[in-house]
Amino acid sequence: MEELKARPANSSPLTPLGFLERAATVYGDCPSIIYHTTNFTWSQTHRRCLQVASSIVSLGIERGQVVSVVAPNIPAMYELQFAVPMSGAILHSINTRLDARTVSVLLRHGESKLIFVDYLSRSLVSEALSFLPPNTPRPLLVLITDDDDADHTHDSSPAVNFCSSYESLVERGDPEFKWVRPKSEWDPMILNYTSGTTSSPKGVVHCHRGIFIITIDSLIDWRVPVQPVYLWTLPMFHANGWSYPWGIAAVGGTNICLRKFDGPTIFGLINKHGVTHLCGAPVVLNMLTNSPNNQPLQKPVQILTAGAPPPAAVLFRTEALGFVVSHGYGLTETAGLVVSCAWKPQWNRLPATERARLKARQGVRTIGLTEVDVVDEETGASVKRDGLTLGEVVLRGGCVMLGYLKDPVGTSKSMKEDGWFYTGDVGVMHPDGYLEIKDRSKDVIISGGENLSSVEVESVLYMHPAINEAAVVARPDEFWGETPCAFVSVKDGLTRKPTEKEIIEFCRAKLPHYMVPKTVVFKDELPKTSTGKIQKFVLREIAKAMGSRASRM
Repeated sequence: MEELKARPANSSPLTPLGFLERAATVYGDCPSIIYHTTNFTWSQTHRRCLQVASSIVSLGIERGQVVSVVAPNIPAMYELQFAVPMSGAILHSINTRLDARTVSVLLRHGESKLIFVDYLSRSLVSEALSFLPPNTPRPLLVLITDDDDADHTHDSSPAVNFCSSYESLVERGDPEFKWVRPKSEWDPMILNYTSGTTSSPKGVVHCHRGIFIITIDSLIDWRVPVQPVYLWTLPMFHANGWSYPWGIAAVGGTNICLRKFDGPTIFGLINKHGVTHLCGAPVVLNMLTNSPNNQPLQKPVQILTAGAPPPAAVLFRTEALGFVVSHGYGLTETAGLVVSCAWKPQWNRLPATERARLKARQGVRTIGLTEVDVVDEETGASVKRDGLTLGEVVLRGGCVMLGYLKDPVGTSKSMKEDGWFYTGDVGVMHPDGYLEIKDRSKDVIISGGENLSSVEVESVLYMHPAINEAAVVARPDEFWGETPCAFVSVKDGLTRKPTEKEIIEFCRAKLPHYMVPKTVVFKDELPKTSTGKIQKFVLREIAKAMGSRASRM
């Protein structure tokens, strides 16, 4: 046995990029991408990605350099998930809704050498580049046009100088290009910045091995079949669409791309293309249940949600329409979902409300993750599995990031010598071994010495028939230190809107007294990130500006 070891024939570096090559062989004539009047097959997508990768190399981009892309869920964005790393470069997808100063920080920190820019983001990138210090080398720019967009305006004089258009790179690229395979599966492949609210977001680096593991893992855990029809409601710039750009290629599916969407658009595309799968934050579920054309589906559609714990009431309403909701948990640092609420057959016999409550839990580790636990923040010991004792969620496994770019201190703080990655999320472990996230550590409200879960209060608020969106943050209180402050938006078409007193009384009937919001603020719409997460940091600032409450309610 001692003579048997790793050899070139059995130790090829793991990478998800080979999925595209296989898709072209097995599903060559099958649809790969549909976007308005654009239709590609897998053989065409494979060839186009090789051509773009070839052109990236011809522009002088070298192995290991960073190439950025600022684009929504359009065909070019999908192709670049393959083409950039196939050139040997590291793919950096930028959130299209960031402000110019933040984009400038990311470009400078990542040392981007080339940026693919969607035509609607020209002014954003132009302004971002203007914030770079004078001595900073300017990256090359490639313009992505969009003849399929009805709002597309042909501007012959863009605000910035582009070295080429995207389609020109496709046309002049070599379709026989031998893509640049990683020398090691630990070679960096992806750079994603966290959607954190600080002035210095963290650059998360993932290697080919980690992305391969999370992609296969995600397909198995969600039980994605061969040739699904996948609707791109989840932004690809958000953790690379939870690994599904590569995953859909692996199973030869059809990618339905769309630049922007709302409830009616989603239902329309489901009916038009026979959509079978889609992903989205809980806000997408809320969007579907409140859509004016939300008739029950003719065929079930699988929907995977994560990003924030979905209220049980929202899950219940979504499934009543015929969606089959799967719920999971992951972070930018894990490249996708690594905990999922694996469903037990005996739960099907429970009442619908109880099923929704169980499905609102994050669940158990996926098969690609080694271990998940909830530990005491001071001792590091596992907390009691009683569903009540709070602790920090920790993970270990092959899809955890390599680390934070240029931040050895931050990397060491989150990936400690004890072998765990510390997420910063607060949760409980139930007696059956299922994890439930209670809050981000920064979102826990400490009222009179009691740790209060804002998520738990929000779940009750979502039960109110008039409430559309809800978020709870801490407001300073002279007596209690902090008290819950609820920000809510109400549904359209109500004959009478509820009062603050009525909402507080509603919560009082369902929550312990100390958890009941002491303040309710009505808003037309709650502030959100581009991925649908409610921006609690914005609400915290509003609550803080309201000043301390003087009463002892």
